[in-house]
Amino acid sequence: MPELPDNPLNREPEIQQLVQSFLTAKDDGYDRNHCLHPQLNADTHRVTLDGAVDKPIEFTMDNLRNDFEQHSVVCALQCAGNRRHTMRTKIKEVSGVDWFDGAVMNCKWTGPRLSDVLHRAGVTIDDGHVAFSCYATPCQDDTWYGSSISLDRAMRKDMDVILALEMNDEPLTVGRGYPVRVITPGIAGARAVKWLDRITVQKEECKNHYMVYDYKILPEEVTDAEKAKDYWEVVPPVQDMPVNSAIGVPKGGGTAKRNADGTVTVKGYALPGGADGPVTKVEVSGNDGRSWQEAKLLDCEGETKWSWKLWEARIPMEPGFDKAIYSKATDAAGNTQPAKSRWNFRGVCYNGYGDCTELTVT
Repeated sequence: MPELPDNPLNREPEIQQLVQSFLTAKDDGYDRNHCLHPQLNADTHRVTLDGAVDKPIEFTMDNLRNDFEQHSVVCALQCAGNRRHTMRTKIKEVSGVDWFDGAVMNCKWTGPRLSDVLHRAGVTIDDGHVAFSCYATPCQDDTWYGSSISLDRAMRKDMDVILALEMNDEPLTVGRGYPVRVITPGIAGARAVKWLDRITVQKEECKNHYMVYDYKILPEEVTDAEKAKDYWEVVPPVQDMPVNSAIGVPKGGGTAKRNADGTVTVKGYALPGGADGPVTKVEVSGNDGRSWQEAKLLDCEGETKWSWKLWEARIPMEPGFDKAIYSKATDAAGNTQPAKSRWNFRGVCYNGYGDCTELTVT
């Protein structure tokens, strides 16, 4: 077995910086890795499509770029553990990387639709899954990385699943999955496999470690790794992410200076629940949720049902210490953030109110 990596790159930007731009620049987004970055060559790299298809095909990067219509989608890509720190500190301890609110990016991705590529091979089953794999480099808990989504989601053009060759109109960087990765809008980032080298149409879900033994909302009675062993193989993996929002300005634990009218300026992002976008409303409270004020949703070029919404508000607040501001988002399907979301051992999919706490208002 190849030697498994000890310290893959995992980092997130300051959320104050993140909410300054609708599209996240290539160097400004979060990094989530279970492996080291492989050094691949687009001229020699191949993606094999096999499984339940009429004719297995091996694609070059030129094939993917020139033999299919190129489709662009602006969407948020979010780690399932985004906001895990809040679950850990506001509810109780969890197991996982201590993400704050910045494990998300909003980008324009371009490449062929997965549905077009699958049609080229001729899918032979009506119900099943499409698995994505990267065998280029070993991971911390497996010798390869893989994930899957439902065949129905993969075959629907309106779900905008693509094999991305570009991010923000430029070739992918190594850290973003060069030369090709999967983009699965609305779905947890763990399914958006980087450095893609195999696509398999199959009856069952992917059996990779990170699909079976991670990224799952385990029952609340599962409080440690030993108890989790009884549930990993029966609890479904996270797919669609929940409606969410976070506050980027002001910074929690910092100082906010009131405007001349006695208000504090608040800015943040909001995310729709899975395929239920776009975000239609964000509300903000500066008095512990006793009353809410609707924020202004910023109009940004390229918005889609999958993209985040940047927002801002000016809310009245009295001077003082240990103040708190909360936000809650609602999407087109009526999904609204709860005050707190249900605790789970891995700390995934936290979507309680966005918050800025321990704030000094002057």
